[in-house]
Formats: sequence, C-alpha cells, structure tokens
Amino acid sequence: MSPYAELVFDAQGDADPAGLRAVAGIDATDLLVFAHGWNSDRPTSTRLFDRFYAPFPGLAGPQVRLGYAGVVWPSIRFPDEPIPDFESLIAPEATGAPVPGPAAGTALDAATRRALAEFWPGHGPQLDRMAELLSARPEPAEALAEFGRLVRQVAGVGGTGAGGAGAGGAVRAAVEAGGSDAPERGVPAIFAEDVQEVCRTLADGLAAAAAGPAVPALSAAGDPGALWDGAKELLRQAAYYEMKKRAGTVGERGLGPALAELAARRPGLRVHLIGHSFGGRVVAFSLRAVPAGARHVKSLTLLQGAFSHYAFADRLPHETGRGGALRGLQHRVDGPVVACHSKHDAALRVFYPLASRMAGDSAGLLGFDARWGAIGHDGVQAVPGAVRLTLAAALRSGVPVSGCVSVDAASVVRRGGPPAGAHSDICHAELARVVVAAGRMGR
Repeated sequence: MSPYAELVFDAQGDADPAGLRAVAGIDATDLLVFAHGWNSDRPTSTRLFDRFYAPFPGLAGPQVRLGYAGVVWPSIRFPDEPIPDFESLIAPEATGAPVPGPAAGTALDAATRRALAEFWPGHGPQLDRMAELLSARPEPAEALAEFGRLVRQVAGVGGTGAGGAGAGGAVRAAVEAGGSDAPERGVPAIFAEDVQEVCRTLADGLAAAAAGPAVPALSAAGDPGALWDGAKELLRQAAYYEMKKRAGTVGERGLGPALAELAARRPGLRVHLIGHSFGGRVVAFSLRAVPAGARHVKSLTLLQGAFSHYAFADRLPHETGRGGALRGLQHRVDGPVVACHSKHDAALRVFYPLASRMAGDSAGLLGFDARWGAIGHDGVQAVPGAVRLTLAAALRSGVPVSGCVSVDAASVVRRGGPPAGAHSDICHAELARVVVAAGRMGR
C-alpha cells in the first residue's frame, strides 16, 4: 500500500527516528496504524500488513486520503506453527470450513531453534539439549525434570529441582490477574510447580485445541508421548511471558508517545489503531500515553486481542475493589473501541486462560474460567453499555460512534490448525470494512 511507512521499536519501546520521520511525512487525512502479534518476524509482519491493508483503497470515501503504517516490535516467530496463508485468505474461495494445518510434531526444527537462539542469546547449550530431549522423547520423569530446569534457565526464572520455586529472575511477567496487571507474585506457577504435572496440563490444552470448542478432549494422563508435546508447549509459554510484558511496554512507552508527538506536529491527522493478538495489547496500552483531552485517536480495532476481556472494566466482577488494566481508557478514543472475537481461536480459547491461570496461581486444571478470559475470545466484558454485534450486523448497520463494541467475527475468522486454530485468520475484507466503519472512513 502507498503511502506506507513503518514505526519500528525495540524491546524497551525506543523508536527508530527514521520511521517516525517517514510516518510524519505521509500525506493523508486518515492514518491506519497496525501492530502485528507476538508469533511474527519482520518478513511475516510486512506481508501481514500488505495483505490486511489490500482492501482499504476500495472502501474509503472520496473525502478520505488514507496513509498506512506498520508497527514493528521485537517478537519471535515459531516457524513450525502453521499460520493461515495471508494471501489466500483474502480470496473469495477461502471462506469455507476450517482447514487444519500440518502437524508440527514434538521435535524442535532447525528454524525454530535459530529463532529461539536469537530470542534468548547466550543459551545455545541449553537449547541444544532441549532439542535433543524433544527429539528423543525419553522416559518422562527425570528427563522432564531436566527439561523444566533448562526452560527456567533460558527464561531467567529462579528455582531448582523438579518443582522448586525461587526468587524471580529476568522474566517480569505482568500478570493479568482477572483483568488487571498485578504486581509480580514470585515465580509463575507454570515454572514453579511439578514439571510433569505442568506438561500434562499443557498436553491437555493441546488436545483441547485440536478437538475444537464443542468436542471434549482426552486427558494426557498415562501418555508419555503427550507429555513431551506439553514440554514443547512449556518452551513456547516461556517466550509468551516475555512477549506479554514487551507488548505493553512498546505500547505505553513507545507507540503512545510517538503518536502524541505526531499529533502535535500534524493536528488534523486522524489516527486509527489496529492490533492483532499481542499487537492488540500494543495499541491498547498506547492509550495510557494519550494526553487527557486529546482527540487524535479516532478508532481502535482489536483483531483477536490477546489481553484480558476485563481490561476496560471499572470494577472486576470477582474483585470489585479493582479495575482492569485499561480501566476507562476507552474514553481516550474519539470514537469506538471495537473488539473482534472468534470461538475458533484456540490460542485464546485454550492457552490464554490456561497461561493466565498458571501465572496467577497454582491452579493447573484445564477449563475455562471467566476470570482469565481473553478479549479476542468473547469480546469486552464487565463494561456497562458495551454493545455486542454479529459481524453481519456490524457490516449492515455499522458500529456505535463511541464506547466499547464486541463483534463476533467467527463467521470469517475460522481457519487454521492446532495449536493456535484461527488466531491468525484475520486477512478478510469483512474485517477491513469493520475498521472503516469504526473510523467513519467509508463511502
């Protein structure tokens, strides 16, 4: 798309000045700002931006001159996880039933091993040993205990032994305990509890993701092979915690101030925020840096957002003395906050609540608990007056001009294999039309 520029941030939220200058120079009335999710590298992100933005020129009204920006932040791509093809998903023939992706298997392939080495530099020997264990799948007890120790080492989490807890290390997980970023509570249970039990719980999660939302999944109890599937997921979850914290940092300390500076230089520019997965966390947390009374953010659209469905709540249903991490910040958007969600998103249906529970307490039992739900699974919760729409209704009649709006996008966000399901199935003209409707940019 053109004109296009990228806002590039490091893990601390510091921006590349060249990108800031390029975005400031875009000649547009309305600027679309899209942040990618956590399971992404630079080439994948660029392709995602290109595919998602493709329908917009044909949707904007004659009074609108669109500009396009991609928010690039340091994340990690797991190459062995199937992701729907962004190009094919915008074709008319790609609207049928879900298509499973190829099975990734337990072994750690070379591309994923390289990605992990870049993510956790200096831990080559530990990663090599974990790759050996995942390939050999030895008898679980002692080998799983060793695997758990190696995961804690690369993640910088304290603790010794098969299930010992210790002081917190380099990982500073901002735990969304029921919708609010709580202070760190020592080592998350997923790293501190008995490794075999944790791997069994994660293996059950993988089975639930593969079975789908309406099919009971078998337990991994008594299946040594399934335990190693859970061990590989434990390694993925270790990266999850770092990405969760990083997304909030980039949004609040990077993107938010950058957009405020842009608004000061270009006071008439209308900004429309879009975020996928943890990129939804990036754009939502950028609202913390929007000055009171500012009106440059005209809409915010979350595509399978990977943060708490209670984030915007003034009071948590289970703890009324506390509010969500973004309580009231929807009012800093001069327009609606739209959360698109889908029941076919296994990453948010299964693993987000599971990981959140195991970060906040030692409850390792699989099962959905509303306290731990994601906004991309069932939309905005506990915000009085929040509107809920089907995708068809949103496309037919538009969305409200302000406030929180949940749009059930399961009719199009439905393709993808385990473990993430349809989490990345977002390149659809229908979702582009939702963004246009939210920003009042249409014909």
